[in-house]
Amino acid sequence: MPDLSRHARQLRELADALDAQSDLTDDPLAPHPDTLQVIDGRHISRGQINYAVPEVLQLQRRIRLYHADRGVQHGDIVAIALDVFLRAKGYPPDLAPSKAEER
Repeated sequence: MPDLSRHARQLRELADALDAQSDLTDDPLAPHPDTLQVIDGRHISRGQINYAVPEVLQLQRRIRLYHADRGVQHGDIVAIALDVFLRAKGYPPDLAPSKAEER
């Protein structure tokens, strides 16, 4: 009997990736419900992210404008945008609590 464990693992990974994507809606950029739950958490630890981005895209200015219009915090805007992009590309987060967070 052939060993199908590799195929079974690949199917599980594919199923996990599909499960991590948002349900299809009218808005393809809608944040995943798990992401919104994390962002809404009051006592969630946060880390700094710092990357050089092209100034011509005016990302900092646009983030400030979106914050002023919608009241969404700057870090939350970046977190939602990156999470939506990475999930769409097949890179969902592992939201299981780490051993350090359980203590």
